[in-house]
Amino acid sequence: MAEARAVLLGTDGIERLVGLLAGRGYRTLGPVVADGAIVPGPVNSSADLPRGVHDDQSPGSYRLSRDDDPSLFAWAVGPRSWKAELFPPGAVVFRTSGTGSEVQVVPVLDDAAPVAFVGARPCELAALGILDRVLGASEHPDPLYSARRAAAFVAVVECARPAPTCFCTSMGTGPAAGAGFDLALTELVGDGGHRFIARAGSSVGDSVLAELGGRPVPPAAWDERAELLERSEAAMSRRLDTDGLAALLARNLEHPRWDDVAERCLSCGNCTLVCPTCFCSALDDVSDLSGATERRRRWDSCFDLGYSEVHGGPVRSSTRSRYRQWATHKLSTWFDQFQTAGCVGCGRCITWCPVGIDITEEAAAIRASDGETVRKDGQA
Repeated sequence: MAEARAVLLGTDGIERLVGLLAGRGYRTLGPVVADGAIVPGPVNSSADLPRGVHDDQSPGSYRLSRDDDPSLFAWAVGPRSWKAELFPPGAVVFRTSGTGSEVQVVPVLDDAAPVAFVGARPCELAALGILDRVLGASEHPDPLYSARRAAAFVAVVECARPAPTCFCTSMGTGPAAGAGFDLALTELVGDGGHRFIARAGSSVGDSVLAELGGRPVPPAAWDERAELLERSEAAMSRRLDTDGLAALLARNLEHPRWDDVAERCLSCGNCTLVCPTCFCSALDDVSDLSGATERRRRWDSCFDLGYSEVHGGPVRSSTRSRYRQWATHKLSTWFDQFQTAGCVGCGRCITWCPVGIDITEEAAAIRASDGETVRKDGQA
């Protein structure tokens, strides 16, 4: 694509964008308020977006508040990521018909309309990039994910109000939008009025932007965007030191900190459910009296005792071993598999942990006493 198109839109531009995407056949989703949280949901107009709604987050706590702020995107992330639309919590992998030597595998066709995400955050865009490696570019790509991802349209909104649990700056995933979007929006609410800078990141995004119209972006608006992103970066007090982190965790698998966190962890799996990159799943075969069979895939969690079940029992029988598996996979062995971290710094696992366990604190505690390998029970 030639030099990316960028225009300045008024608030009516968001209304036109939603209508334009629907007219192109997309099932348009965006942030909506439901059940006390901001989650992806159907968006038919800009009136469905959370105007003046803010999220107040801390470890183990999430609340919404409202004021007269005209902003549509003045919040961080909620408990649900866009992953569920591309890698559903439950799906049929294949069906069979017939019996004995006449068994046939019947393909399962995905008839869902292509989806457009309006309001994804930069950290979530990075999460989709990670899933692209895991599920789309592997030796055996997932056909459902690959088809839905190829057809999806992603309009990312740069982050102006990070939560106290966010640490995307540590992971290099925000608050500015990197590559991989079709459109990138920056919401500006200041002396110049309520406006959006819109940038195209793909040929599809460029064609959409051409239909939206808009006017050239003046230098003052670019300056305002730069100041907004600088404020967002400065607002993030939570940090994760990633220097040598993969090797650090790999050589501290018997660190006593794993026992400490196990005393607090409920092994509930909330962190894996809200994570935008977790992809663990289980398969169930279900048959009826005629002999027809369905193979169904469902999300699973490495915190479930049965997830590591093999002949003779589970490999990871303790909470200590299951938390360690999750944390070291995200921040260490993911590099071995996919040449990237499995964490994008969205902070969901911190907010939605019922006891407020903070992965950045756990990593920092191990770094502070690197080499301490004697367990509390005296075992190595």
